[in-house]
Amino acid sequence: MKGNLGFGLMRLPRKGLGIDVKQTSEMVDIFLESGFTYFDTAYVYPGSEDAIRKALVERHPRESYTLATKLMAAVAPTEALAKKELQTSLKRTGAGYFDYYLLHCLMNNNWKRYEKFNLWDFVREEKAKGTIKHYGFSFHSGPDLLDQLLTDHPDVDFVQLQINYADWESKSVQSRLNYEVARKHGKQIVVMEPVKGGKLANPPEAVKKIFDEVNPGASYASWAIRFVASLDGILAVLSGMSNVPQMIDNTTFMKDFEPLNDREREAIIKAQKIFGEMPEIPCTACSYCTKGCPKNIPIPDIFRIMNGRWQSGNIESAASEYKALIGDGNGASACIKCRQCENVCPQHIKITEELEKCAEDLVKD
Repeated sequence: MKGNLGFGLMRLPRKGLGIDVKQTSEMVDIFLESGFTYFDTAYVYPGSEDAIRKALVERHPRESYTLATKLMAAVAPTEALAKKELQTSLKRTGAGYFDYYLLHCLMNNNWKRYEKFNLWDFVREEKAKGTIKHYGFSFHSGPDLLDQLLTDHPDVDFVQLQINYADWESKSVQSRLNYEVARKHGKQIVVMEPVKGGKLANPPEAVKKIFDEVNPGASYASWAIRFVASLDGILAVLSGMSNVPQMIDNTTFMKDFEPLNDREREAIIKAQKIFGEMPEIPCTACSYCTKGCPKNIPIPDIFRIMNGRWQSGNIESAASEYKALIGDGNGASACIKCRQCENVCPQHIKITEELEKCAEDLVKD
């Protein structure tokens, strides 16, 4: 049977300073030819809405695909500007309407802003007009708040959650608990970060060994995506594919989708145990933290290097990579602890504390 793969448009291929529209167009064609239709972008994904207009909307019949985008109140100083995001997204994409529209990145420190700006009523009104076919929200907090939001807004059509096998029992992400709350309310789920910002496409060697023994030749990304696609109630599994080979791999195993069997589930449990025992900064490289950093610190790249050091144990290699990254620029020690990054981090990482540790551990005399 065909799986429910979605094309996440946050990590599109780059060419120079912009998005590689030619390669994106090729990826779009492969995706559609494989029988998949769900595309996911957002107002705050730099260049993404414009790129998908060129790669998809201007090249394929509107009825051949479904398009989702998102409204983010955190970047709007007023209610009027927040609501204007929808019209801007319509203009950028040229789509005419959105099949799925989301209130973006709700969490403990910002959900009241969506209430204050009357955005729940706004999306309902736009749905009644036909500008939006279905509305939902993406979520980055715990099950109590999720239960409250779904109770207060029972007409929500779907919810977008971070779910992957590494975060299934995570105390910060709480993938399983959030999934169970959404299903209790009868909501369909769009899965984000199934490969955890690419980390599960290249897991630790111990995890690779477990997977290779059970299903040699299968890509590690396929393990991650099939895990979430095997759950009940999944509307789409968003894979943030960044090049044609990734698209070919994802569409190949998802167009002939097979849910995990018992032996594969046992392998996943073993992998979860390894991740649970491993130190890690749970960064998914969304880069929300870098947009307002007064010191322009490349936070996701620093965290990637630090996580690589923990996984490999190679201090010299990590220190060398860190030195090459920052050069004479702003490294982890440049942080002035303004904490603007922590206010927008969907993973709720204590970024200033982690940067202090990185400044100590990644500098080799």
